[in-house]
Amino acid sequence: MLRTASRCAAVLGAIAVGLATAAVAADPPPHTFTVDRYLELQSAREPRISPDGKRVVYTRTRFDKLEDKPQSELWVVDADGQHHRFLAKGSGAAWSPDSTRVAYLGEGEPKGAQIYVTAVDLPGPPTQLTRLLQPPANLHWSPDGRWIGFTMVVPDVEKWNVDLPAAPEGAKWAKAPRYTERLHYRQDRVGFTEAGWRHLFLVAADGGAVRQVTSGNWSVGSVAFEVGDSVVWGFMPDGRSAVIEGYQEGDRDLDDRDSNIYSVDLASGATRRLTTSRGAWQHPTVSADGRTIAYVGFAHTGDSYRVADLWTMNADGSNPTLRSEALDREPSSLSWSPDGTLYFTAEDRGSSHLYAWTASSGVRAVSSGAEVVREVSAGRGAAVAVRGTPAVPSDIALWDKRAGAAPRALTSINETLLGSLSLGSLEELWFDSSGGARIQGWLVKPPGFDATRHYPLLLEIHGGPHGMYNVAFSPMFQNFAANGYVVLYLNPRGSTGYGSAFGNAIAKHYPGVDFDDLMAGVDAVLARGFVDTKRLYVSGCSGGGVLSSWVISHTDRFAAAAVRCPVTDWISMAGETDIPLFTYRFFQKPFWEDPSDWLAESSLMHVGKVKTPTLLMTGELDMRTPIPQTEEFYAALKMRGVPAALLRFDGEYHGTGSRPSNWMRTQLYMMSWFQKHGGMAGEAPPR
Repeated sequence: MLRTASRCAAVLGAIAVGLATAAVAADPPPHTFTVDRYLELQSAREPRISPDGKRVVYTRTRFDKLEDKPQSELWVVDADGQHHRFLAKGSGAAWSPDSTRVAYLGEGEPKGAQIYVTAVDLPGPPTQLTRLLQPPANLHWSPDGRWIGFTMVVPDVEKWNVDLPAAPEGAKWAKAPRYTERLHYRQDRVGFTEAGWRHLFLVAADGGAVRQVTSGNWSVGSVAFEVGDSVVWGFMPDGRSAVIEGYQEGDRDLDDRDSNIYSVDLASGATRRLTTSRGAWQHPTVSADGRTIAYVGFAHTGDSYRVADLWTMNADGSNPTLRSEALDREPSSLSWSPDGTLYFTAEDRGSSHLYAWTASSGVRAVSSGAEVVREVSAGRGAAVAVRGTPAVPSDIALWDKRAGAAPRALTSINETLLGSLSLGSLEELWFDSSGGARIQGWLVKPPGFDATRHYPLLLEIHGGPHGMYNVAFSPMFQNFAANGYVVLYLNPRGSTGYGSAFGNAIAKHYPGVDFDDLMAGVDAVLARGFVDTKRLYVSGCSGGGVLSSWVISHTDRFAAAAVRCPVTDWISMAGETDIPLFTYRFFQKPFWEDPSDWLAESSLMHVGKVKTPTLLMTGELDMRTPIPQTEEFYAALKMRGVPAALLRFDGEYHGTGSRPSNWMRTQLYMMSWFQKHGGMAGEAPPR
């Protein structure tokens, strides 16, 4: 996917308008979400309920202002919300079976991430268990508490030896060139990668030598997305074997969507394939009694997008059964409770909800409303998850089966910051588009919104393209609203959360009908009468960069654009990106056989029609939509005399806001550009 890992954000300072239009305040009112508030935000993720159901450990992320980067910490809270306290610096926590210890990942010796164990109720420092040269991940305790399993890459260095003459003493010869015969030799947020295979390992819970379990020229982990490094796996209750996802049968370098589920004998490392048909079979999750494995996936398809269904099978792989036939939404974050209830989350029309499945009752929704629920962890009589709303960023919530569907908040980590602020209000809207499609969108309105005024409008386009905007709190949109903007964001066709047909509507034609949906959304808002038609702005990053560059090459209705980390030339993109298979999948034939649709879908080929003043912004290290994509479009605009500016973000991979200082810069540069092209002189600078 082109979707950026960071939330790029922007805001325009309020612009005074002409005599025929009511003015918008030139300076954000006090107690609104100005860019400096972003530095104070914290988020919760990775909740894990203890096996006894009494406590929850989770990862809290805050910004280190001095180091200009996120900082992860582990916190623990009782299931009733009491005794909330810091536990350790780190992330990726896993409870021991007796609920007394937590294993986690933290910085250690000799370098990078290492495995630690800490006793929750006993004094004393945590114990560093490993001293690995490669980073471990995906921790699980064995059922007897004796072992901790994890995954790690085993290097398999590519070598090409040549008989180079010896350098003279003191010579400063160039380093040897990087050599590879792999298609995937680079990864965004990593850089150039060394060859290797990801395998399963064990280490004793009280320390000792690390033992490799799986081996060979294949990798455990999902290959549904070609650069993914997550691995879903788990011990069987007897502790003798595990189930794990991976792809052992083919060339992983050339296949990004085939994946299987395996049983692994922990003593011998022998694997046995459990899924038999070809497809993207992922996320194996073992029931407490060990009889059933839940998983998600779909049979092999050439579709650009397909909802992954919920399946179960017996522990030996027999009786694979579809369990979510009527849902048409993609389950994620599967977690079994001890009583045999399977919990999971799924996106649905701009929200994400908690669901439950049992063999007797099928699938039912546990939560509802305007919310985003993710990362569920089930325990005795309850489930915990990360939950966010339009006004509240991510917190930890608990659903008690005895208390019905209402969640109980266990944390409120941003209450002090946001409780005193006036936030923009969120309004949902539905509208018609081409082909009879019904499209969902939202407006974020400035604090103190007055429908008799005429406000500037920002259309912000999401990435993916198979992604989904949702109703979660957005610092970007709140900052725009604080500066007097109405923000329109929506889910055009191609988005997830609306079923397979809706998501696959842009297959072999991207951009396509999604452009129709974006313009229909703008028209629907303009019909409301509170937007200044001369002050329309458009922006987007990643897949949103694709579409924002496409929008300005197909209409001149926008006063200015901020095109961030775009794809503008699909042919060159195929050779520059770290996800080439994703790129080739969108076209009927390889470009060397027929380049016509590759060219037709490239905004660079339509740059001759662009009149909109355009700001282009991309990270210099971007390997997903590399900066030459931006440079090609920028150079063409300059040759044509279109007002254009280029911002190359230092130290940024995909997106322009992974570092908090760059998030703020993204906001402020966008606002300043919009103010320059459509605003009036003498306005206050954006905040």
